[in-house]
Amino acid sequence: MNVDIQSLGTFNQLAHEGAQQATQSLAQMTGIDAVVDVTKITLLDRADVGEGLTGSEFVGVQFGFEGALEGETVLVFDTESADTIADSLMPGASDDPAMAQSSVTEIGNIMMSGFIDGWADYLDSTIDHSPPEYIEKSGKDVLPEAPESDEHQQVFVFKSEIEWVGESVNFYIYMLPEYEPLAEMMMEHGDPEADAIPIDKLQTFNEMTTSGTRQAAGNVEMMTGIPTTAEVTEISFAPIEDVPKQIGTETYVGTVVEFTGVPSGYLMVLFDEISAVTVAEAMMPVETDGDGVTDQHKAAIEELGNIMTSGFVDGWANVLQTSVDHTPPRLVHDMGRSIVDPLAAQVGQHQEHAFIINSTMRTDDVEFNAEIHALPNEKELREALEDLDVERADETEADVEQIFE
Repeated sequence: MNVDIQSLGTFNQLAHEGAQQATQSLAQMTGIDAVVDVTKITLLDRADVGEGLTGSEFVGVQFGFEGALEGETVLVFDTESADTIADSLMPGASDDPAMAQSSVTEIGNIMMSGFIDGWADYLDSTIDHSPPEYIEKSGKDVLPEAPESDEHQQVFVFKSEIEWVGESVNFYIYMLPEYEPLAEMMMEHGDPEADAIPIDKLQTFNEMTTSGTRQAAGNVEMMTGIPTTAEVTEISFAPIEDVPKQIGTETYVGTVVEFTGVPSGYLMVLFDEISAVTVAEAMMPVETDGDGVTDQHKAAIEELGNIMTSGFVDGWANVLQTSVDHTPPRLVHDMGRSIVDPLAAQVGQHQEHAFIINSTMRTDDVEFNAEIHALPNEKELREALEDLDVERADETEADVEQIFE
């Protein structure tokens, strides 16, 4: 089953416009000024849906929908934002749990009805939705379970992040459609003459990237002695101008390389500053001079970034049976979006949308978090997927001795 890039772009834009309509409804009801910061389509394992919500308490308003598309959608607020929104609709509502629940449910019903109706209008079809269900849960438990499928272990998720202007508050719209109806709908609304992405191989490529991330995590453990696991791997699709927004606004230390071959593109290995210090000091036999991220820390991160990149990219080359080379790592120490912005600008010279490949590694033993972000050339990724032998997807292991040569 193939889906063309334009169809993916159209459906991403449809979700974005639906989120904008929902946000305008919020503004009209409450006076709160909010904007849709980013919307993306993501393909990931169903068990990983909502991992970014871990560690916080949330309030949600959830709906089921059926018709031209089937699945679940939910509007998610952190609890403090939910109280503020309830008070803006009905002053003092947050002091009365029943009144707060009623206010948030009413707002959610109006916002999400507009969101779903926008999809139905574009598809010129009927999409019915269930009455709103109010929920309070921790982390990703606030989201509905991803649709089950006997044939597909991965799911498409539409996610819009909405920013409250002037406040450090975000809330989210998640849409989890059933796999087959969505894929068939994207095919129907696509251009049969356009270059298409084979969805089954996109899933295989995602699985391959997970294996590559495990290899990179193994390299981290080998270099530092810190037990490290690969947490989440996903492929997202978004307009090129939204690519920098996929990375957090905090400051990172890491490496950037350009890789060439099929596909070509850029790969970033990024550590938050605390993780960078932790990992670097685990690699160094002596104490560092000075506080914070020193030149010694940066040198260690540059070395580790090179090892992680080599294992990751070599794993791709093994499966794709192509030559994928990369430049020497360039050390970066800056805000995440500032690191990504010039890379997205380079890729954007040749394409309007981008696939962003994201992987995360963590450890339970020490405070440590690492991210790998790949930004491949869309046309060359499509070529690589067309030639991909799915039976080779587990052959990502790279020869560590060759990496050190």
